[in-house]
Amino acid sequence: MDKEKKLRSYEWFGKSDKMGFVHRSWLRNQGYPDDYFQGKPVIGICNTWSELTPCNGHLRDFAEIVKKGVIEAGGFPLEFPVMSLGETIMKPSTMLFRNLASMDTEESIRANPLDGIVLLTGCDKTTPSTVMGACSVDLPTIVVPGGPMLNGRFRGECVGSGSFNWLIKEKQAVENYTEEDILEMEIGVARSQGHCMTMGTASTMACMVESLGLTLPGAAAIPAVDARKKVMAQLSGRRIVEMVREDLTLSKVLTREAFENAIKLNAAVGGSTNFIIHLTAIARRIGVELELSEFDTLGSQIPLLVNLKPSGKFLMEDFYYAGGLPVVIREMAEHLHGGCITVNGKTIAENNKKSPNYNEEVITPLSKPLKEAAGIAVLKGNLCADGAIIKPSAASPSLMKHTGKAVVFESIEDYHHRIDDEDLDIDENSVIVLKGVGPVGYPGMPEVGNVDLPEKLLKKGVRDMVRISDGRMSGTAAGTVVLHVSPESSIGGTLALVQSGDFITLDVEARKLELLVSDQELAQRKLNWVAPKPQADRGYVKMYIDHVEQAHLGADLDFLIGGSGSEVSRDLH
Repeated sequence: MDKEKKLRSYEWFGKSDKMGFVHRSWLRNQGYPDDYFQGKPVIGICNTWSELTPCNGHLRDFAEIVKKGVIEAGGFPLEFPVMSLGETIMKPSTMLFRNLASMDTEESIRANPLDGIVLLTGCDKTTPSTVMGACSVDLPTIVVPGGPMLNGRFRGECVGSGSFNWLIKEKQAVENYTEEDILEMEIGVARSQGHCMTMGTASTMACMVESLGLTLPGAAAIPAVDARKKVMAQLSGRRIVEMVREDLTLSKVLTREAFENAIKLNAAVGGSTNFIIHLTAIARRIGVELELSEFDTLGSQIPLLVNLKPSGKFLMEDFYYAGGLPVVIREMAEHLHGGCITVNGKTIAENNKKSPNYNEEVITPLSKPLKEAAGIAVLKGNLCADGAIIKPSAASPSLMKHTGKAVVFESIEDYHHRIDDEDLDIDENSVIVLKGVGPVGYPGMPEVGNVDLPEKLLKKGVRDMVRISDGRMSGTAAGTVVLHVSPESSIGGTLALVQSGDFITLDVEARKLELLVSDQELAQRKLNWVAPKPQADRGYVKMYIDHVEQAHLGADLDFLIGGSGSEVSRDLH
């Protein structure tokens, strides 16, 4: 940093007037010595720890490790909490609160005497929400992902937390799992600190921030309980102090090319479909233009190199032992912008050029991929004028081109009430259509798109069907599931007009999703359509409903796009 340029924290701690006295004197009650207020970079440790967020339950300890690194490098660490989002606990959906957590992060950073930021993240939404908030302030920022759990174990086999959830109905209905079987699985599936160890959304988000250059190299896959994760946290604490001195802000790392790298690497690792909605929101905060179609044009022809559930066989612990994301980055070098700067001051190519692959069954070479052209496909058609998505690597090849009769559920409650009705007119060729689960309609766009199949079809041996909704699905899930239909049904998108018995065509190769109903008939149905009553009339949820953008735009609040910067012009007295 230019020696003439004062630290941002100087405006709080560097002056000898009344306000300098106020800012310093009250903070001294925690025992900080004089030199902490004499030009040390102040590092905010943004902690998403909460006992209500199981995946982040270890981050309270990790904050102390980061502090050690900050102090060693000559910084002044100050930890602060922000709203934590526990995917497995919160109702109706953590996605409803992602934008609220981003606001908490943004305003906590801006309002306080911070020169650099360390984001402690883990569970699905804690990563994008804090990154979004930090982007809107644009200070030097580094991410420390909390890390995945150790592999789940059940009767001698490895099982994935998250992925088994979607099999419980099938196991009980078809394989006669008892309550004791399920309890044994429940105890063994999440057996250490950390987030889901499949390539679900939490792991995808960790890979996303490493791909963007926001972590130290190799940070994404280290298990939460591995001692090397603690080393990474301490080194990150050291590095953020250097970043402040170098003035290496988020906007210098998060270039257009960095986003393109992230899209391609997400395809290569078989990442969650939720990646699209979160990366789009981050791009719009930092000011990078990113269209939904580009997730297809940039990523759909990228081969799948990582053999992890739900698209493959292994889990994150295995991924780490095989070499982790650095191996994938090295293998993908010809597809990437190697000159993108990362938070350690080196380029992404420099960081990963000597990354050995220790297990080619887990991470395949580019020349022998697990699957060809496995990236997320973006669909268009009269059923999704602004787009919809599908994850081919997690879908059934036989259903990638399919025409079937719609079986419509107007809400998730309607689905639960009728799906196992023996008299329901549904077979394996039907297309399940679920309405009312988009950003406005639910509200919050929950992970319900991969709805369970009817019990009567499971007993016949049916394991997949085409499912369409305006919601999302868990990154731990699989199936031929069309998601993020935009515009959503609750604001009058064509999805709202679908009736049971209508025929729908899905053609992934042609990127088409069509409702086979005439324009004239759709126009008549639209005249008779009545918008559903909003789910809230007060508080944050009403604000969310009134201001949330559609899925293809990242489902951020319209007034949060972009940023306000780091300057605060008015004092508190």
